[in-house]
Amino acid sequence: MNYRKTLTYISLMILLVALTPINSTTVAASPNTLDVSVMRYSPSPAEIGQYVDVWIKIEKIGTGEAEDVSIEMLPEYPLALDSSSNSLKNIGRLKPDTAAVHKYRLYVDEEAKSGSVEFDVRYQPEDSIWLKNTFEIKVGSTAYDSKGSIELEEVSAEPEVFSPGDSGTITFTLKNSATTHSVTIDGEEYDTNAHVQSSSLKADEGIEVSSISDTYGLLGPGDKMDITYNLEMDEQLSAGTHYLNLEIKSNSHIYDCNWEIPVKIDNADVKVIPTITPTLVNGKGTIEFDVANIRQNILYSVNVIPEAEGIEFSPREYFVGTMEPDELFSIQFEANQVRENITEPLEITVEYRNGMNEHQTTSQLETFKKVQEDENGISNIAVAALAFVGLLIPAAVLYRRKN
Repeated sequence: MNYRKTLTYISLMILLVALTPINSTTVAASPNTLDVSVMRYSPSPAEIGQYVDVWIKIEKIGTGEAEDVSIEMLPEYPLALDSSSNSLKNIGRLKPDTAAVHKYRLYVDEEAKSGSVEFDVRYQPEDSIWLKNTFEIKVGSTAYDSKGSIELEEVSAEPEVFSPGDSGTITFTLKNSATTHSVTIDGEEYDTNAHVQSSSLKADEGIEVSSISDTYGLLGPGDKMDITYNLEMDEQLSAGTHYLNLEIKSNSHIYDCNWEIPVKIDNADVKVIPTITPTLVNGKGTIEFDVANIRQNILYSVNVIPEAEGIEFSPREYFVGTMEPDELFSIQFEANQVRENITEPLEITVEYRNGMNEHQTTSQLETFKKVQEDENGISNIAVAALAFVGLLIPAAVLYRRKN
């Protein structure tokens, strides 16, 4: 009997364990629910004695959300983070089939050897142990036997001319100048591909540069690629021409390129030019003035708004639209006096966009001149002038009689 009771007890325990539900937090922490990878790194290969940017992608796969996800970069010699405080990054919540990308900046020691180097990335969902992956990147210059050479075909900036404080982009179009797929040199045949291994853009003080596109690629004969950078101008940047330095590392050292690129800075605004004195006749009038684009580039969404205390304008604002350099518009507004005293000058505000940058400038014109006319159309000034002339005539007659 005791033997049977023991077997029965063991069977019940096994059944209870089998029926116990699995904790959902434990499932979320399973290493199969998160996937970590190196999305890309630039430049490729990483250069000895220089910084390399590494983009780490962490993706939630399967069902269920991953709560409070963190990743940490753990580089070893010859790699080092730009700052140890940038090692740990909290990603937060990741929904199913979504991913987050975080960029790390690593320095390659000057004594590093060419070849593959490894680094670890560890990651942790909430209430889970840290999990670790090991990755590798290539370090050192790679020389190719390709003989294609790169030329700078086009440079386009948006906006074309910056103002101090503006943000924008500059795009460089690179082209492989080769016209055939191979070339024979000293009896040996070489392909004419051009390898863009990396690019960098440096700027004068007061201009901040950041990359927003891939900076490497393979170009066949006649092929092109665009490299785009963000530019941000300091508020105190002086007007004139500033310079960017574009460096391209290509097939080998003898094929590397270096260009100096001018960037124009213009601190001019839209100019308001008065054409007649603003006048109100019996409380109504027309104001006229010219608006001129005195900048070196096209302006967009130009909008003109008049304002004076105690005056209503029709239309309330005038939309000009696009203005070419040195283009001038003559503008009229109807003015209606709605208050007795008018002492403030007429102000004209011009809003416009330089690229995607919003700008506004306000110009002060003269205070309104007020004229009163009677029903016959004679103004109070004219009546006063006639009265003055009427006083002068008798005086002249008296003067003649005395003589």
